[in-house]
Amino acid sequence: MKLLSWNVNGIRAAIRKGFYEFAGSVDVDVFCLQEVRALPEQVDLALPGYRTIWNPAERKGYSGTAVLTRREPVGWSLGLGDLLADDEGRVINVEYPEYHLVTVYTPNAQHELTRLEYRCRWDAAFLAHVDRLQQDKPVVFCGDLNVAHREIDLANPRSNRGNAGFTDEERAGFSAFLDRGFLDTFRVFCPDEGGHYSWWSNRAGVRERNVGWRIDYFLASRRLQPGLLSATILPHVMGSDHCPVGMELAL
Repeated sequence: MKLLSWNVNGIRAAIRKGFYEFAGSVDVDVFCLQEVRALPEQVDLALPGYRTIWNPAERKGYSGTAVLTRREPVGWSLGLGDLLADDEGRVINVEYPEYHLVTVYTPNAQHELTRLEYRCRWDAAFLAHVDRLQQDKPVVFCGDLNVAHREIDLANPRSNRGNAGFTDEERAGFSAFLDRGFLDTFRVFCPDEGGHYSWWSNRAGVRERNVGWRIDYFLASRRLQPGLLSATILPHVMGSDHCPVGMELAL
Protein backbone atom coordinates (compact mmCIF):
# COMPACT_ATOMS: atom_id res chain seq x y z
CA MET A 1 0.00 0.00 0.00
CA LYS A 2 1.47 3.33 -1.09
CA LEU A 3 0.62 6.51 0.82
CA LEU A 4 1.49 10.18 0.32
CA SER A 5 1.03 13.11 2.67
CA TRP A 6 1.27 16.76 1.63
CA ASN A 7 0.61 20.09 3.26
CA VAL A 8 -0.66 21.80 0.11
CA ASN A 9 -0.87 25.31 1.64
CA GLY A 10 -4.26 25.83 0.03
CA ILE A 11 -5.68 23.16 -2.27
CA ARG A 12 -7.07 25.69 -4.75
CA ALA A 13 -3.62 27.25 -5.18
CA ALA A 14 -2.05 23.80 -5.39
CA ILE A 15 -4.44 22.81 -8.18
CA ARG A 16 -3.44 25.91 -10.13
CA LYS A 17 0.20 24.91 -9.61
CA GLY A 18 -0.18 21.38 -10.94
CA PHE A 19 -1.64 19.22 -8.16
CA TYR A 20 -3.70 17.11 -10.53
CA GLU A 21 -0.78 16.62 -12.89
CA PHE A 22 1.37 15.42 -10.00
CA ALA A 23 -1.37 13.18 -8.64
CA GLY A 24 -1.82 11.63 -12.07
CA SER A 25 1.90 10.87 -12.29
CA VAL A 26 2.15 8.78 -9.12
CA ASP A 27 0.54 5.47 -8.30
CA VAL A 28 -0.60 5.75 -4.69
CA ASP A 29 -3.49 4.28 -2.76
CA VAL A 30 -4.03 7.22 -0.41
CA PHE A 31 -3.35 10.98 -0.51
CA CYS A 32 -3.47 12.71 2.85
CA LEU A 33 -3.68 16.49 2.57
CA GLN A 34 -3.25 19.19 5.18
CA GLU A 35 -3.95 22.94 5.17
CA VAL A 36 -6.49 22.58 2.39
CA ARG A 37 -8.01 25.96 3.37
CA ALA A 38 -11.25 25.34 1.51
CA LEU A 39 -14.75 23.98 1.88
CA PRO A 40 -15.88 20.97 -0.18
CA GLU A 41 -18.29 23.13 -2.15
CA GLN A 42 -15.48 25.53 -3.11
CA VAL A 43 -13.34 23.04 -5.03
CA ASP A 44 -13.90 19.87 -7.01
CA LEU A 45 -11.28 17.79 -5.20
CA ALA A 46 -11.79 14.61 -7.16
CA LEU A 47 -9.43 12.03 -8.60
CA PRO A 48 -10.77 9.18 -10.74
CA GLY A 49 -11.12 6.06 -8.61
CA TYR A 50 -10.69 7.84 -5.25
CA ARG A 51 -13.17 8.60 -2.48
CA THR A 52 -12.64 12.03 -0.88
CA ILE A 53 -13.09 12.59 2.85
CA TRP A 54 -13.11 16.21 4.02
CA ASN A 55 -12.62 17.85 7.40
CA PRO A 56 -12.70 21.61 6.73
CA ALA A 57 -12.20 24.23 9.42
CA GLU A 58 -15.19 26.26 10.54
CA ARG A 59 -13.18 29.40 9.77
CA LYS A 60 -13.12 29.94 6.01
CA GLY A 61 -9.76 29.83 4.25
CA TYR A 62 -7.97 28.30 7.22
CA SER A 63 -6.47 24.94 8.15
CA GLY A 64 -8.48 21.84 7.21
CA THR A 65 -7.58 18.34 6.02
CA ALA A 66 -8.67 15.87 3.38
CA VAL A 67 -8.01 12.23 2.50
CA LEU A 68 -8.36 10.73 -0.98
CA THR A 69 -8.44 6.95 -0.78
CA ARG A 70 -8.52 4.48 -3.63
CA ARG A 71 -9.14 1.60 -1.26
CA GLU A 72 -12.59 1.48 0.34
CA PRO A 73 -12.23 1.96 4.09
CA VAL A 74 -14.12 0.16 6.81
CA GLY A 75 -15.13 3.57 8.10
CA TRP A 76 -13.88 7.01 9.09
CA SER A 77 -14.32 9.73 11.68
CA LEU A 78 -13.21 13.32 12.21
CA GLY A 79 -11.29 14.91 15.06
CA LEU A 80 -10.06 13.68 18.42
CA GLY A 81 -13.38 12.61 19.87
CA ASP A 82 -13.87 13.87 23.41
CA LEU A 83 -10.15 14.41 24.06
CA LEU A 84 -9.94 17.95 22.68
CA ALA A 85 -12.42 20.08 20.75
CA ASP A 86 -11.30 20.79 17.19
CA ASP A 87 -13.13 23.30 15.04
CA GLU A 88 -10.06 23.74 12.81
CA GLY A 89 -10.45 20.50 10.83
CA ARG A 90 -7.10 19.09 11.84
CA VAL A 91 -7.68 15.32 12.06
CA ILE A 92 -9.20 12.62 9.86
CA ASN A 93 -9.26 8.98 11.00
CA VAL A 94 -9.67 6.27 8.37
CA GLU A 95 -10.01 2.62 9.32
CA TYR A 96 -8.87 -0.17 7.02
CA PRO A 97 -9.13 -3.89 7.83
CA GLU A 98 -5.47 -4.13 8.81
CA TYR A 99 -4.75 -0.75 10.42
CA HIS A 100 -5.92 2.75 11.29
CA LEU A 101 -4.70 5.69 9.20
CA VAL A 102 -4.78 9.17 10.73
CA THR A 103 -3.83 12.40 9.01
CA VAL A 104 -3.11 15.44 11.16
CA TYR A 105 -2.31 19.10 10.76
CA THR A 106 -0.75 19.92 14.11
CA PRO A 107 -1.25 23.48 15.44
CA ASN A 108 1.71 25.81 15.11
CA ALA A 109 3.05 27.34 18.33
CA GLN A 110 3.08 30.71 16.48
CA HIS A 111 5.39 33.70 16.64
CA GLU A 112 6.58 34.44 20.18
CA LEU A 113 5.07 31.07 21.16
CA THR A 114 1.64 32.58 21.75
CA ARG A 115 0.00 29.21 21.10
CA LEU A 116 2.58 26.92 22.71
CA GLU A 117 0.36 26.07 25.70
CA TYR A 118 -2.45 24.96 23.36
CA ARG A 119 0.05 23.12 21.21
CA CYS A 120 1.26 21.11 24.23
CA ARG A 121 -2.32 20.20 25.15
CA TRP A 122 -2.88 19.17 21.53
CA ASP A 123 0.21 16.94 21.52
CA ALA A 124 -0.94 15.16 24.68
CA ALA A 125 -4.48 14.67 23.34
CA PHE A 126 -3.28 13.45 19.95
CA LEU A 127 -0.87 10.99 21.56
CA ALA A 128 -3.69 9.61 23.69
CA HIS A 129 -5.85 9.36 20.57
CA VAL A 130 -3.42 7.38 18.42
CA ASP A 131 -2.34 5.27 21.38
CA ARG A 132 -5.97 4.34 22.01
CA LEU A 133 -6.39 3.43 18.36
CA GLN A 134 -3.35 1.17 18.36
CA GLN A 135 -4.86 -0.87 21.18
CA ASP A 136 -7.36 -1.98 18.54
CA LYS A 137 -5.03 -2.45 15.55
CA PRO A 138 -1.78 -0.90 14.27
CA VAL A 139 -1.76 2.80 13.41
CA VAL A 140 -0.13 4.89 10.70
CA PHE A 141 -0.36 8.64 11.20
CA CYS A 142 0.99 11.33 8.94
CA GLY A 143 0.96 15.00 8.22
CA ASP A 144 2.47 18.33 9.11
CA LEU A 145 3.48 17.86 12.74
CA ASN A 146 5.02 21.36 12.92
CA VAL A 147 8.16 20.21 14.74
CA ALA A 148 11.72 19.39 13.77
CA HIS A 149 12.53 16.58 16.18
CA ARG A 150 16.32 16.44 16.05
CA GLU A 151 19.03 18.92 15.15
CA ILE A 152 19.57 17.07 11.88
CA ASP A 153 15.94 17.84 10.98
CA LEU A 154 16.57 21.52 10.25
CA ALA A 155 19.33 23.45 8.56
CA ASN A 156 20.01 25.95 11.36
CA PRO A 157 19.31 24.30 14.71
CA ARG A 158 21.45 26.63 16.82
CA SER A 159 19.77 29.85 15.71
CA ASN A 160 16.29 28.30 15.88
CA ARG A 161 16.54 26.74 19.33
CA GLY A 162 13.46 27.84 21.28
CA ASN A 163 11.59 29.09 18.22
CA ALA A 164 8.20 27.70 17.19
CA GLY A 165 8.74 24.21 15.81
CA PHE A 166 11.99 23.67 17.69
CA THR A 167 11.17 24.26 21.35
CA ASP A 168 12.06 21.72 24.00
CA GLU A 169 8.35 21.20 24.66
CA GLU A 170 7.48 20.40 21.05
CA ARG A 171 10.48 18.12 20.61
CA ALA A 172 9.55 16.28 23.80
CA GLY A 173 6.02 15.90 22.44
CA PHE A 174 7.42 14.15 19.38
CA SER A 175 9.69 11.95 21.51
CA ALA A 176 6.61 10.82 23.41
CA PHE A 177 5.29 9.18 20.22
CA LEU A 178 8.49 7.20 19.88
CA ASP A 179 8.37 6.24 23.55
CA ARG A 180 4.83 4.95 23.03
CA GLY A 181 5.98 2.55 20.30
CA PHE A 182 5.70 4.57 17.09
CA LEU A 183 8.45 4.66 14.45
CA ASP A 184 9.59 7.75 12.56
CA THR A 185 9.53 5.81 9.31
CA PHE A 186 11.97 8.03 7.42
CA ARG A 187 14.56 7.54 10.15
CA VAL A 188 14.19 3.75 9.85
CA PHE A 189 15.87 4.04 6.45
CA CYS A 190 17.97 7.16 7.02
CA PRO A 191 18.76 7.20 10.73
CA ASP A 192 21.39 9.92 11.10
CA GLU A 193 21.71 11.91 7.87
CA GLY A 194 20.83 15.58 7.75
CA GLY A 195 19.83 17.71 4.77
CA HIS A 196 16.44 16.05 4.22
CA TYR A 197 13.69 18.64 4.60
CA SER A 198 10.00 19.00 3.79
CA TRP A 199 9.35 22.71 4.38
CA TRP A 200 11.17 25.87 3.29
CA SER A 201 10.49 29.53 3.90
CA ASN A 202 9.16 31.47 0.93
CA ARG A 203 12.07 33.92 1.17
CA ALA A 204 14.04 34.15 -2.07
CA GLY A 205 16.65 31.45 -2.57
CA VAL A 206 15.88 29.51 0.61
CA ARG A 207 14.53 26.40 -1.08
CA GLU A 208 17.20 26.48 -3.77
CA ARG A 209 19.88 26.46 -1.04
CA ASN A 210 17.94 23.77 0.87
CA VAL A 211 17.70 25.79 4.07
CA GLY A 212 14.73 23.87 5.36
CA TRP A 213 13.01 21.92 8.11
CA ARG A 214 11.73 18.35 8.23
CA ILE A 215 8.32 18.79 9.83
CA ASP A 216 6.16 16.42 7.72
CA TYR A 217 6.17 12.78 8.77
CA PHE A 218 4.83 9.27 8.57
CA LEU A 219 4.84 7.49 11.91
CA ALA A 220 3.75 3.88 12.31
CA SER A 221 3.16 1.40 15.09
CA ARG A 222 6.33 -0.62 15.66
CA ARG A 223 4.58 -3.89 14.85
CA LEU A 224 4.21 -2.67 11.24
CA GLN A 225 7.98 -2.45 10.78
CA PRO A 226 8.37 -5.88 9.09
CA GLY A 227 6.09 -4.64 6.29
CA LEU A 228 7.68 -1.21 5.96
CA LEU A 229 9.13 -1.09 2.43
CA SER A 230 10.13 2.57 2.06
CA ALA A 231 9.74 6.09 3.42
CA THR A 232 10.45 9.02 1.13
CA ILE A 233 10.64 12.80 0.89
CA LEU A 234 9.97 14.41 -2.52
CA PRO A 235 11.66 17.84 -2.43
CA HIS A 236 11.53 18.22 -6.22
CA VAL A 237 7.72 18.44 -6.15
CA MET A 238 6.67 22.08 -6.19
CA GLY A 239 3.29 23.73 -5.65
CA SER A 240 3.53 24.43 -1.92
CA ASP A 241 6.06 25.61 0.65
CA HIS A 242 5.99 21.97 1.79
CA CYS A 243 6.81 18.94 -0.33
CA PRO A 244 5.08 15.55 -0.22
CA VAL A 245 6.35 12.73 1.97
CA GLY A 246 5.53 9.08 1.35
CA MET A 247 5.50 5.59 2.75
CA GLU A 248 5.04 2.13 1.28
CA LEU A 249 3.71 -0.71 3.39
CA ALA A 250 3.23 -4.38 2.63
CA LEU A 251 0.09 -5.67 4.33
